[in-house]
Amino acid sequence: MRVSQLFTKTSKNIPADEQAKNAQLLIRAGYIHKEMAGVYAYLPLGLRVLENIKRIVREEMNSVGGQELLMTTLQPRDIWGKTNRWDDEVVDNWFKTRLKNDTELGVGLTHEEPIVDALSSYVDSYKDLPLYVYQIAPKFRNELRAKSGILRGREFLMKDMYSFARTQAEHDELYEKAAEAYTRIFDRLGIGDRTYRTAADGGYFTERFSDEYQTISEVGEDTIYVDEAKKLAVNKEICTDENLVKLGLKREDLVEKRSVESGNIFPLESKYSDALGLYYTDEEGVRQSIIMGCYGIGISRVMGVLAEVFADGKGLVWPEAVAPFKVYLVNIGDVVNKTTDTYDRLQKAGVEVLWDDRETRPGEKFADADLLGIPYRVVVSERLGDKLELKARTGDKIEELNLDELLKHLA
Repeated sequence: MRVSQLFTKTSKNIPADEQAKNAQLLIRAGYIHKEMAGVYAYLPLGLRVLENIKRIVREEMNSVGGQELLMTTLQPRDIWGKTNRWDDEVVDNWFKTRLKNDTELGVGLTHEEPIVDALSSYVDSYKDLPLYVYQIAPKFRNELRAKSGILRGREFLMKDMYSFARTQAEHDELYEKAAEAYTRIFDRLGIGDRTYRTAADGGYFTERFSDEYQTISEVGEDTIYVDEAKKLAVNKEICTDENLVKLGLKREDLVEKRSVESGNIFPLESKYSDALGLYYTDEEGVRQSIIMGCYGIGISRVMGVLAEVFADGKGLVWPEAVAPFKVYLVNIGDVVNKTTDTYDRLQKAGVEVLWDDRETRPGEKFADADLLGIPYRVVVSERLGDKLELKARTGDKIEELNLDELLKHLA
């Protein structure tokens, strides 16, 4: 990919209608386009980041036995009525619409009911369980306020997985396997050292605790109390002496921090499976309830979290695992042949490269390299002779290497 051919352009101007740093930077760098408050289009660079996040999440969901599917956005009223979640007094952030024949539909905000409804055609025996299914798909929520950029959207991309178990013990095993996968996901995303498994209110679903994955950030809407030694935390809303005893935490070991919820997992008990008539028959032929769990990660929200926590005064800073490209290649002067050779050799070595081939000042190219947040900048210039200049986005050190040395370093 060459910058001269790239669909988007960078901007020096901060969007006047954006308060959130993540959206300001992502718009300036040409990763996203704002359609309206809480609704963003993902442009070529932004889509590459989303796809890299999805790849990590998908690999870890598959590693625990998750099977990917894709549910519909349009939702029939009747299945939601069975769980009492069609009522706007119960769920207040629905988008709803109507067919030409006046049939009322919902626009998918979550998918517990549709998943259960679909599985009712395929699950009836103990032999069909346990089971994980998941999807990565857009969600739509009619949020009252959407002022945090892509951290809280009215339309956003989410991974939601659902587990189905025969017994509570089996559910607990599935739940912990998913929790371990979440830890691996956040480690691979580069925020594992600042993301805590956080006990939270189980809410409508269960009397048990749910688990949020909270990432430390000053822009966060949540307050959590962290036990650094145990790498566990508790949400302020349930931080009582009684709950701390249940969790094995001591108040004197806890430190208060601001955070952003990057993911969550929670027990559903058998509320949805019972309500929609999904049961299984055990070995003795007795009908039994199915125990469910739900596991969510906002893919686009995580992109916003990464933008917030890693950005510096020059622009975005992407971890290598999610960056749209690994190298930002800059040519200065009449070195097109050498730059072409460098570009081709890097590509053949499996290193993804964005080549800034514009006829513009070096300073402008360097500023854009910093704003875009690509992990490495490589410069080709007449001054360097047979050498190339390598600089990491997060460091000040500049190395001069020949092409073979550069390939060895990057590949």
